[in-house]
Amino acid sequence: MIVILLKDVKGTGKAGEVVKVSDGYARNLLIPKGFATEASDGNVRNLEKQKALLEEKKARDREKATELAEKLSALTVNIVTKSGEGGRLFGSITTKDVADALLEQHKMDIDKKKFVMDSPIKHVGDHEITIKLYQDVSAKLKVSVKV
Repeated sequence: MIVILLKDVKGTGKAGEVVKVSDGYARNLLIPKGFATEASDGNVRNLEKQKALLEEKKARDREKATELAEKLSALTVNIVTKSGEGGRLFGSITTKDVADALLEQHKMDIDKKKFVMDSPIKHVGDHEITIKLYQDVSAKLKVSVKV
């Protein structure tokens, strides 16, 4: 029997795939538990429409992320803090601090989890932070730490 998987089924396939399984497996497990539906012509067309809508949404999201990346790459965030000898900071600048400063200075609210920093900033000066906005869209934000 040919079915359309509604959910991921280990050993059978991922959600949205059209797969051929044995009749008993489909009738006794997949269909009653809501894991799959029979692959009739109407269901297959409906699945194709849903995939097309999903692709359009992904394209729009990628376009928005690309525009945001261009804006962020042109910005510089200034953070003023206290430091000791040799430009070493008391404490450190974390992703939360950078996200808060970005919101305060440029009115852009970006989740701190999207910022990629190997380690917190501990020195005065200019730094570059990567912001992962979408699957393969990222931006470089300039952060200037001053005393």
